[in-house]
Amino acid sequence: MRRLAIAVAAALLVAAIAFVAIGYRNATRPPIVRQLTLRVPEYPAGAAPVRVALFADLHVHGPDMPPERLERIVAQINALNPDVDVGAGDFVGNSWVGKAYSVEESIVPLRGLRARLGVYAVLGNNDVAAGDDRVAAALARNGVRVLSNEAIQVGPLALGGLKGRLYGHSKWQKVRRETYDALRRTPGVEVLIAHRPDEFVFAPPPIRLVLAGHTHCGQIVLPLIGPLETGSDFGDKYLCGVVSAGDKLLVVTAGLGTSHVPLRIGAPSDIWLITIEGPRR
Repeated sequence: MRRLAIAVAAALLVAAIAFVAIGYRNATRPPIVRQLTLRVPEYPAGAAPVRVALFADLHVHGPDMPPERLERIVAQINALNPDVDVGAGDFVGNSWVGKAYSVEESIVPLRGLRARLGVYAVLGNNDVAAGDDRVAAALARNGVRVLSNEAIQVGPLALGGLKGRLYGHSKWQKVRRETYDALRRTPGVEVLIAHRPDEFVFAPPPIRLVLAGHTHCGQIVLPLIGPLETGSDFGDKYLCGVVSAGDKLLVVTAGLGTSHVPLRIGAPSDIWLITIEGPRR
């Protein structure tokens, strides 16, 4: 029995080491590029298609996401030649292990982003926890336009952004209404950036596209068990990828970094390249 117990303990230790090694390797791989084309009937006549690069959840923190790795990812995004870059929040890290970086160190690599129509972002819950004004100011200094419960015209798009603060119910209703109203007043195809994918449920027509992150697609998704955490009030319904409801489409990116532990299992990091265009003739 003693030998059996030793053998079982050794096997469990080897399995744990393998789990951590595989998870860390997955967390540090270059993000996958996923592509989608959205054809919109009301797309402005004569306007060229717009390519939107979506990324989120950078969580800049060692060991898996130091600023040097983010610089390489920025180069990867630029190589896609997007017209618009969209960052869906959580730029700063919250890992339990490794090196912490200042807000400025976390964001300065984004200065290298190049998109013809600009770089836009919303704040995530971790950005708010780190000091939303500080993070927003650092993003602005490095060429990123933060949308905080507001909307602007970007080429043929009306681009709105909901701040990722966890408001109380009545305040959420207010800021949602403000953002929706701003989108209505802005010419173009309505696109909403929201850190949490739950906002897809509330987004009214004619919002065509909701871009989100936050869930990390589960980050650690185990066979038979599923994701250990979803970050959504709706479980895994809006966990990852593309979800449609009527004329609305949701795209949830798995993000780039990790939360709490530098591991990814069954949920590789990704970048989305979304082409928005008019209907085929």
